[in-house]
Amino acid sequence: MLSLEGKTAVITGAARGQGAEAARLFARLGARVVLADVRDDLGREVAAGIGAGAHYVHLDVTDASHWAAAVDATREVFGRLDILVNNAGVFRSLPLHEESPEAFEETLRVNLVGPFLGMRAVRAPMIRAGGGAIVNVSSIAGLTGIARTGGYGASKWGLRGLTKVAALEFGEHGIRVNSVHPGIIDTPMVEGIAPPAGAGNHPAVALRRIGLPRDVAGLVAFLASDAAGFLTGAEVAVDGGSTAGQAPAVVRAG
Repeated sequence: MLSLEGKTAVITGAARGQGAEAARLFARLGARVVLADVRDDLGREVAAGIGAGAHYVHLDVTDASHWAAAVDATREVFGRLDILVNNAGVFRSLPLHEESPEAFEETLRVNLVGPFLGMRAVRAPMIRAGGGAIVNVSSIAGLTGIARTGGYGASKWGLRGLTKVAALEFGEHGIRVNSVHPGIIDTPMVEGIAPPAGAGNHPAVALRRIGLPRDVAGLVAFLASDAAGFLTGAEVAVDGGSTAGQAPAVVRAG
């Protein structure tokens, strides 16, 4: 039985989809949860549904001052910060010659610079707490090249590498840093791009089904928990076996 009892977690992109599912699971496992997003109404609604152990903060992950404010709010409300889940992300699917430099840079800022700023912001409070766990949500597009994912794929490969650097640098302080790599997951971010869950047999997925947010949330909770206490610098695919063989043509965003 996993437990996050006594821990406080910040989860970005928590207003919907995978982030909201992770926030609910963390709360059920005993954690106090700070939900961070730019979708304020949705975020507050999810936090209210969780109850007294949840708090919502507005956070633009590309803004260092927002990160400082979110960390301050977390410590003010719950007294400590033990876990960061860098889940917020954007996804675009275009061939390289059609992707504008501006869109490419925006994707990098959200998907790569955002987690970079987040890890910098939580380092000191985690050291004060005696250690911690950071889970970066990458993608199978960060494990293998997938056509039409130039900016997205570049950001997720970058996040995979940044995770390993942080694991090496933060380890002496008892802070573990790991990345998860979801495959096709039924979330609002890929609505209209990936087939919905239950749509039928999916030959590109070994388990023949589309993943659900809870499939990823369970892995994230494990990596954040003491059950993974000797696991850092790891990259774990949660993709139904998609990357066990030929890569699928459709990915999800983290």
